[in-house]
Amino acid sequence: MAVVLILVVCGALVLGALWGAYGRLPEVAEGVLVSVAGGALIVSLMLELVEPSAESLGPWGAMGFVMVGAVVFTVLDHLVDEVLGAENGNGMLLAVTLDGVPESLALGAVLIGVAPAEVAALAAGIFLSNLPEAAGGARRMRAAGYERHQILWLWSGAAALLAAAALAGNFWLDGARDTVIAGIQCFAAGAVVASLITEVFPSAFKRGHHFAGVGVAAGLAIAYLLHDLGK
Repeated sequence: MAVVLILVVCGALVLGALWGAYGRLPEVAEGVLVSVAGGALIVSLMLELVEPSAESLGPWGAMGFVMVGAVVFTVLDHLVDEVLGAENGNGMLLAVTLDGVPESLALGAVLIGVAPAEVAALAAGIFLSNLPEAAGGARRMRAAGYERHQILWLWSGAAALLAAAALAGNFWLDGARDTVIAGIQCFAAGAVVASLITEVFPSAFKRGHHFAGVGVAAGLAIAYLLHDLGK
């Protein structure tokens, strides 16, 4: 079940690429969907990554890894924007991959020894954030002259990389010390928080306008309820 869950979450990139290459939702609907994903991730990061990790690392240790993750992501994301451009389809592909690797490692690690239902909120948040991000990147690549099959191959490769990262987190870290797993989870949480502020929420408001606030609240509620059901 853990492997199936990982493949479904990473498969959101392929579905998003298909969406971007062949279809289109109204811009407001896309913005609301992105905001729901962001709201869900905020809750799931705290409840399923940071809070459990603080039991092993202590609050100061956990927050230290969160800050390191945020700083590392911010520096790398800035370099991607400088080299490829924030609005470029290739830049979006690399940014989503950069964002997705720590997410996937954390998803794989948090699945160790627990039922998939217990991390449903985290998985749902990652799925919902990957879907519109891949769609937006694929759409920009299409506008830049890429053929549809090229777009699908590139995003499928990114999905395979993220699936490999999640599987590595699940299998290689099985049996690792609790502090090692906790450090990876908090680092990933910091990286994802930084990506929410720099990539997800600005995009959500740009497309969904003030409906984005409702979307974030809905995402918070959905993630909390999923977490409560998984207990």
